[in-house]
Amino acid sequence: MNMHKRQIDVLRSGDEIRLSGVIYTARDQAHKRLFEAIKKRKKLPFKLEGAIIYYCGPTAAPKGKAIGSCGPTTSRRMDEFTPLLLKAGLKGMIGKGNRSKEVISAIKKYKAVYFLAYAGCGALISKYVKKAVPVAYRDLGPEAILKLEVKNFPLIVGIDSRGRNIYGQK
Repeated sequence: MNMHKRQIDVLRSGDEIRLSGVIYTARDQAHKRLFEAIKKRKKLPFKLEGAIIYYCGPTAAPKGKAIGSCGPTTSRRMDEFTPLLLKAGLKGMIGKGNRSKEVISAIKKYKAVYFLAYAGCGALISKYVKKAVPVAYRDLGPEAILKLEVKNFPLIVGIDSRGRNIYGQK
């Protein structure tokens, strides 16, 4: 899914939404590689402009399912990489937990949004993933980047584009 400015502008911290479209999984090591690729001006494995990244390392898909358990991981581990990814066009992130002051400032500066996924419900929320395809860094195993097609994926707006934060931090 490509998030557009008008979609982001209407979101408010605390809003519950259902997201449908394309999102990408990426955790620590994938973020490090994306960060390094941007710094070296190398081609990225997917278009970052308008994209949403889900901080998730899913389990293998059971027979007949698109994906295994796919709960969120702690977002702060990606904070050192996030401002540069936002500058490069990333518009949405999905994870759990609060973000650093630097990330909150970058969310405001680049008019992005941070969503919270329901933690502890990875097996349950996997039913909203209709398709999962590896797109990069397969050597990372469950931390490889996957392109997910989601339908009605339940999320909460944790930090909106104005920097309003469900955790109360500014």
